[in-house]
Amino acid sequence: MNRATREPLLSIEHLTLALPTGAERSYAVEDVSLTLAHGEVLCVVGESGSGKSMLAGAVTGLLPHGVRRQAGRIVFRGEDLTQRNASAMREVRGRDISMIFQEPLSALNPLQTIGSQIEETMRVHGVLTRRHDRNARAARVVELLELVGLPQPELLRHAYPSSLSGGQRQRVLIAIALALEPSLLIADEPTTALDVTTQAKILELIRQVQRNRQMGVLFITHDFGVVADIADRVAVLERGVLVEYGEASQVLNHPQHRYTRQLIDAIPHGRFQGPAISSDTPVLLDVQRLKKSYPARQPPSFSLWRQRVRVPALGNVSFTLRRGETLGIVGESGSGKSTLARALLRFDRVESGHILFEGQDFAQLPNKTLRPLRRHIQMVFQDPVASLNSKQTVGQIIAAGPIAYGVSHAEAYRYARDLLTLIGLPEQAAERYPHQFSGGQRQRISIARALALEPKILVADEAVSGLDVSVQANVLELLQAIQQKMGMALVFITHDLRVAAQICNRILVMRAGQIVEAGDVKQVLESPQHPYTRQLIEAIPGRQLQRDVSVNPALKRACLSATDDGQRTR
Repeated sequence: MNRATREPLLSIEHLTLALPTGAERSYAVEDVSLTLAHGEVLCVVGESGSGKSMLAGAVTGLLPHGVRRQAGRIVFRGEDLTQRNASAMREVRGRDISMIFQEPLSALNPLQTIGSQIEETMRVHGVLTRRHDRNARAARVVELLELVGLPQPELLRHAYPSSLSGGQRQRVLIAIALALEPSLLIADEPTTALDVTTQAKILELIRQVQRNRQMGVLFITHDFGVVADIADRVAVLERGVLVEYGEASQVLNHPQHRYTRQLIDAIPHGRFQGPAISSDTPVLLDVQRLKKSYPARQPPSFSLWRQRVRVPALGNVSFTLRRGETLGIVGESGSGKSTLARALLRFDRVESGHILFEGQDFAQLPNKTLRPLRRHIQMVFQDPVASLNSKQTVGQIIAAGPIAYGVSHAEAYRYARDLLTLIGLPEQAAERYPHQFSGGQRQRISIARALALEPKILVADEAVSGLDVSVQANVLELLQAIQQKMGMALVFITHDLRVAAQICNRILVMRAGQIVEAGDVKQVLESPQHPYTRQLIEAIPGRQLQRDVSVNPALKRACLSATDDGQRTR
């Protein structure tokens, strides 16, 4: 391993962070000691609640209200940062220590242009702040946008965050973090919600910049596939306690702690083990030649022209769904997956085509006729925080659907409690509110709400993409168990082929509104025909480990074994 120096850039020594009174445990992190060298990537791994982000907050001086340092030191370039007050820490943040946040939409100001937000870092730290430095600042912004691989930087610096894709917004956050060439970069789950191809590009970008500038990188993640792609060393946190710490090859190949092995085993293994669906099984849903487009965004001066220009979102999409089948729809953001989901539930009308369900055309039915049939196709959304009403109890949320279809309140609430038991939560959870549950539990509640109307088809739109790998595995197992018990069909939308392979019978690969490849799981993963499918497979985090004969077998199984030419790697 090449490192610029063996002297620690950052040293965390016996750090203990106390949580407020009444929290589920006493300490966010307890007696944690780590070091990070110049030119090194240290991955801090753990599930939600493990203390990863608290550790980053302690280094940057951005701990949440009520959390306090009880013991320990944080030494950065020989100085104990814990002795600096809030004002002095502002001098370090952004200049010497920068951070890339997980969610760019909330980290970027929607009312400021990209360029002004990058320049703000310079102004705050007194860099190029004189009036005649304006051109120099603009040139630096363009240079940073080019560095992170964004197209047309001269034009892009005048754009607003809303006009950029998720991957582009994440690149802007990286540009802001690199504006003053910091010595330490902290990346807090920067790729969790991104498509696999975008994720691979962001990881390569961070690694490339880190190597070129010999920065130390503290990379926070819950995915050991990502760890395999980027880490020099690994620290594993469980409920605030450091349970494993060492070289990446050692931790990946020979994990010592139970929790580390649990995280590795929870990575989607890309191997479907469910029952096969016979070709004689009745077709439940027949989708024929769906077309949908949206108005193209144009500058105000072209408002008349804008009315005539449309961007295709779906183009002649056709497929069938059989009773009891799980059909995976895979593709990147903008491929048309969510547009297709909204069309299936008639949230959006299509311009042409048919959605035949038990002899009736969902695409063409008037709203009055459609309403009684809506109960048969229900949806589980990606973000349970946004999709669950925070002002209603869980019991009210689950019971709302049956009540709307004429079920008595008493019967609906009784069924809601039965569903909570089915998804692994106690009946008493019906009296609590969504914010009182973890992310995985909220997603289970979303599933219970969708099941309350006993649908024949369940559409899951990126339902596990934001969850920890172990929670993700539990939710996938729950969906499979419920599907087999209730006999419903499942349309599973995801950008991750590993996840699709674990739960689906067949896979449709979408790109730019078109189905570019379709087939059963084995066929698509082992003999991909379309270059785009091969590109998605190549971008799977940690996939290169399958070529290393010394790799931990559990981690090797977690990586799909399809090569560029479609042959299984031996």
